[in-house]
Parts: sequence; C-alpha cells; structure tokens
Amino acid sequence: MTAPKAAPGGSPTTRELDRQLVPNASTDFGDAGESAALAAEATPAVNPLRVVVAEDDVLYREGLASLLERSGFSVVGQARDGPHLLALVRATKPELAVVDIRMPPTNTTEGLDAARAIRDELPDTCVLVLSAHVNVEFALDLVAHGRGLGYLLKSRVAHVADFIDALERIAKGGSVVDPALVHELVSARRQDDPVDVLTSRERDVLALMAEGRSNTGIARRLWITESTVEKHIRSVLMKLNLPDTDDDHRRVLAAITFLAGR
Repeated sequence: MTAPKAAPGGSPTTRELDRQLVPNASTDFGDAGESAALAAEATPAVNPLRVVVAEDDVLYREGLASLLERSGFSVVGQARDGPHLLALVRATKPELAVVDIRMPPTNTTEGLDAARAIRDELPDTCVLVLSAHVNVEFALDLVAHGRGLGYLLKSRVAHVADFIDALERIAKGGSVVDPALVHELVSARRQDDPVDVLTSRERDVLALMAEGRSNTGIARRLWITESTVEKHIRSVLMKLNLPDTDDDHRRVLAAITFLAGR
C-alpha cells in the first residue's frame, strides 16, 4: 500500500512520527502526563523491551521503529507480512509485537491471524494490533484471547506518550482497547444489556477499565481517589456476577462484558 498522507484523523507519516519526538512538540497525552520531548530524551532502560514491528508500508514501519528506539525500546526485527512476522517472532522471541491488522497478500486480516498464532504458540509475547479504522468484531475477538493484548487506531501513534504508555501496559500483561472504540460502543448499547444494572459512575469506571486503564489512571481521569475506584470496581464485578478468580482476570472479563454489550 502507499505511504499514508498527513491528514486529520489519518495514520501519521514517517516525518510526522519523527516530529512527535522533537522537544516542545504538542500532543494529547491522556494518563501519561508527560511531553513527547521527555519520552524522546528518556534514558534507555538497562533491559529495554524487545519489539518486533510488522507493517507492509516501509516508510511507516521505519518511522514506527525509529519512534520506538528513541523511546527506549529495542526493535529486534521488522516484518513486511504475516509469515515474515511469525518467522521473526519465533527466531527472536520478543516481549512485544506491534502488528498492522492488514498486510499482504490480501490486506484483510493477516495481522490479526498472525496475532492469534503468536499468542497460541508464544504466549509470553504480547501483541498490539494497529488498525486504520475502528472494527468492533476484530477488537472483541482479539481481547477475548486474554491478557497482554491491545487494539489501537494508527492515529493514536501520533500521541507519543499515550502510545508508549499503552505499549508498556500491554507488556505488563494488561489489555488495551482504543478509546474511540469504547466511545462507539457506549453510544450503541443494546437492550437488556447486563451493564444496565450499573450506576452511571460505575459505567464510567468500567469504560476506562475496558480501555485497559489502571486504578491510578481511572482515578486521574475521573478526579476521584484510588480507594473510590477500588470500591466501584468491586461493585462492578459483583453486579456482573463474574467468577471469583484473580482480580486481573476478572477485569478482563468485565471489559469483555462491556465491549460485547453493543
């Protein structure tokens, strides 16, 4: 496919990705709360997260790899298609794979198929799938496969610190869903939705949980204390009748319940 143009809401080009790393650049950071300049100037970690990037557009792929390297990650491979991605992941066993959802030869779901194969064969490799458009079915299918998975729009990459924050949460075993997808689902809830039993504030908390936000992140977004967030989460889990297993797993089940109720 051709290199993406710089357009409102579109995928950032290589030049745009690099420009995000220039000191004093202006972006929207969400919970990350830090500038792109700080992300660019951060001292690399002693043991940086090892990443494989899969994208058939060479300019976008190189720009993304450059952004990740400057943000303290170690890019151990770049793939142009699904088979190439699987071969690289098998050979390098990275902590994280960043994958375009559409790649050759058909440019349909090759990236999603590769993500499933990676999780089945190498579950220690977390996966972030990037998409140019919101696709509810793809996102639900991905999140249902467990923790350490994420689905973001490509336009989110331009918000550097927010993007890096999402990668780090996924690498720690979290599940991240693009806020645009969550917003779309909130606007199209179905009747007899199990989430209807929740209060307005509990739904706000659950929506942020569905994005993959931590308790701290939820508290910052809603301007409430972490103890209040914890209280709301306990109430949400109880009202949704989720099995009494570990909290992280219950959070994923709660997010799936929320996302599926469209």
